[in-house]
Amino acid sequence: MNRKNVIIIGAAGRDFHNFNTFFRDNEYYNVAAFTAAQIPDIEGRKYPAELAGKLYPNGIPIHAEEELPELIRKLNIDDCVFSYSDVRYQKVMNMSALVNAAGANFMLLSPKETMVKSTKPVIAVCATRTGCGKSQTSRKVIEILMERGLNVVAVRHPMPYGDLTAQKVQRFATVDDLAKHKCTIEEMEEYEPHVARGNVIYAGVDYEAILRSAENDPKGCDVILWDGGNNDFSFYKPDLTITVADPHRPGNELSYYPGEVNLRLADVVVINKMETASPEGIQTVRESICKVNPSALVIDGTSPIKVDKPEVIRNKRVLVVEDGPTLTHGEMKIGAGTVAAQKYGAAECIDPRPFTVGKLSETFRIYPNIGKLLPAMGYGDQQIKDLETTIENTDCDSVIIGTPIDLNRIIKINKPNTRVYYDLQEIGSPNLREILDDFIQKHQLVK
Repeated sequence: MNRKNVIIIGAAGRDFHNFNTFFRDNEYYNVAAFTAAQIPDIEGRKYPAELAGKLYPNGIPIHAEEELPELIRKLNIDDCVFSYSDVRYQKVMNMSALVNAAGANFMLLSPKETMVKSTKPVIAVCATRTGCGKSQTSRKVIEILMERGLNVVAVRHPMPYGDLTAQKVQRFATVDDLAKHKCTIEEMEEYEPHVARGNVIYAGVDYEAILRSAENDPKGCDVILWDGGNNDFSFYKPDLTITVADPHRPGNELSYYPGEVNLRLADVVVINKMETASPEGIQTVRESICKVNPSALVIDGTSPIKVDKPEVIRNKRVLVVEDGPTLTHGEMKIGAGTVAAQKYGAAECIDPRPFTVGKLSETFRIYPNIGKLLPAMGYGDQQIKDLETTIENTDCDSVIIGTPIDLNRIIKINKPNTRVYYDLQEIGSPNLREILDDFIQKHQLVK
């Protein structure tokens, strides 16, 4: 039998899951390589033999995406499978043209082909773009379920940037577990808010193995909460899908892959950040929902912010540090730190670009439209050190930390600073409590 040669085009997340669920033991295909994009310094590794299965005793090489046309010709590739998220449709089709011109088919795998079925009820929280507010929505869902006496185990979209074999299945129950697993800043931003609130969260590489561990967690498990990444669709077959949309980027919900997939799959759509969005932006999102998924329940939501030290902002020249991916491939121009600067009367937001060093300078080169915000990039030790040095170099009075974690625990900030906090608040009805009460009754989860 002649196996089809395949390249999986990815970014250290969805690509590995597509391999594990569709290709790993599939004797009709030979996955010759992965390519990597979006995340710095992840090419040049291998998907290890320990995870790749019996068909791949030597593992699978990971190349930079820039090498794709050459790889297609050199490896006699038949199919290229696009496997990462938060990508404008134009770019997806540009990639298709590149792949077709090089002589290969261009593929997109569906949720049906890649979702793993759980033995527990599953709630999936997804989004139409990076930075819509999945994290605070997931936290609110978990809080409500925990109030009802249920044990909720969260599973986070993968961010495996280190030793892939060691990261096969990761369990986080305390803040100390973040150091134990050598988490990047991006990973800590997602995991820490969960463990700080008392619930367990899993992540890693092999998401069927992760699911089985989560279902049998030592603390007990009544419900699995899928906490999505970027605007990817769920790795697990959900019993309830909640999709978060952002009226600050109206129209993106119908022009980015796979955000529109999430919008079409949603049982519930949360229109978040309504307190700071324009009426026109909100209306555009409403019209998009009506166009592609008119049966979805729509929750109007806000994410009001607060800070622990308002005096650090008022009348001060501030440096605003925001969540990294939200600014880079999420393309956001305003984040929680920016809103805090406006709300609490900052005199000026200082442009960090003249003060960046090393990998932070490279980030601004790759993403020139970030503007006057500093992304909290921290995918490795050098990037974390460059972030610390850039903050130290910046000529400002104080620093606003708009990321979900306390950066003071990770780096030394030799300037007055304050953290920004935000939680989801629904406006009127329907709301998450009503929807989750129905979910509890339907699945007979009442204790």
